Amino acid sequence: MTSPLRVLVVDDARLARLELRTLLSGIEGVQWVGEADDVPAAREAIGRLHPDLVLLDVQMPSGSGFDVLDGVEALPLVVFVTAYDHYAVRAFERDALDYLVKPVEAGRLQAAVQRAQARVAQGDATVANPRDRLGADDQVFLRDGERCWFVALAEIRRIVVDGNYARLWFRDQNALLARSLSTLEARMDPALFFRANRNTLVNLRRIRAVEPSIGDGYDLVLDDGSQVEVSRRQARELRERMAL
Repeated sequence: MTSPLRVLVVDDARLARLELRTLLSGIEGVQWVGEADDVPAAREAIGRLHPDLVLLDVQMPSGSGFDVLDGVEALPLVVFVTAYDHYAVRAFERDALDYLVKPVEAGRLQAAVQRAQARVAQGDATVANPRDRLGADDQVFLRDGERCWFVALAEIRRIVVDGNYARLWFRDQNALLARSLSTLEARMDPALFFRANRNTLVNLRRIRAVEPSIGDGYDLVLDDGSQVEVSRRQARELRERMAL
């Protein structure tokens, strides 16, 4: 049986949250897991509840929906729900799944939820199929414009968000791919690649030094001399993964 889609609602207006919860109750395969009314509460709820999808307002007294995303390491799928249509471009630049303008139509919400369900199901299938998980010795084909390479996964030092795309650094080269960081992370062996911060995956075999940083974080020095910041939130996981 397919697990229900876990949905978190973030909106500063109580009636708006109630309306979305009511609409969600009429959609099959959905589980409402909680709600938040400001930026700090939304960040805390995402970290604690690990929703599959967040219905996210843009304007709130404590900040914006974009501020919520900036403070979260592992982003769930996001559908912006707002009374303003002029944030749409910025929302899709942040890899939003959809953008709904209030008052929300039941059919539009259902369509957005179904897209999220399909995306989650696809991700689950990818992780569940060992043939789709890439190992260190696997060769991958990279193309950036007219440039092409065959590269072993172990040669890739880091993968960094670059706008709506991801830039891979390998050998003395780099390539821009039309893929999100989360999509690439789902294909990578978690024993090889580590999410150092919201914008960066790093190859653990390419780390040559670990230096303390401010706020209990770390700076990783890679074998080409480049540095990657490990956020405070990810520092504990890094210690656990690399300790004896």
